[in-house]
This record gives sequence, structure tokens and C-alpha cells, in this order.
Amino acid sequence: MSRKYVIINADEVSSVDFDQVDETSESTLRFSLDGSKTLVKFDSDIIPSFLEGKTQYSHSEILTILATDEWTSPPE
Repeated sequence: MSRKYVIINADEVSSVDFDQVDETSESTLRFSLDGSKTLVKFDSDIIPSFLEGKTQYSHSEILTILATDEWTSPPE
């Protein structure tokens, strides 16, 4: 079993079952800089039903995504 990461649109947060992911509430989610997307992570081999059909990322893949300008402000 390995941790999986899924990016969802911010308007989908209301469908997140926080009992099935590692985050505990909306306030613990990391959002993109424009607030349009967030990500959730889970450690189960069983995909939470509300995430079915969505792209899953590994730890190294999500780190690459989070390093982009969409998620991280460039250093000044």
C-alpha cells in the first residue's frame, strides 16, 4: 500500500468524505494559488468512491506538480 494523491476542483470539496482521506477538514487542504484546485491524499488500496475516475499521483509526481507556478509562488 502506498500513499496516493488526487487533485480535485475546489467546488468538489463538499463531496470529500474526510473519514476516507488523510486530511481532517477543508481547513487542512492545500489549495492552488488561485484557489481553484486542491489535493487530497489517502493510504488505502481502495479508492474512495468520491475519487473514482480521477487521476492518482505518486509522491514524486505530486511533488513535481506542487513545484509549479500554479501551486507555489516563485521566490522573490
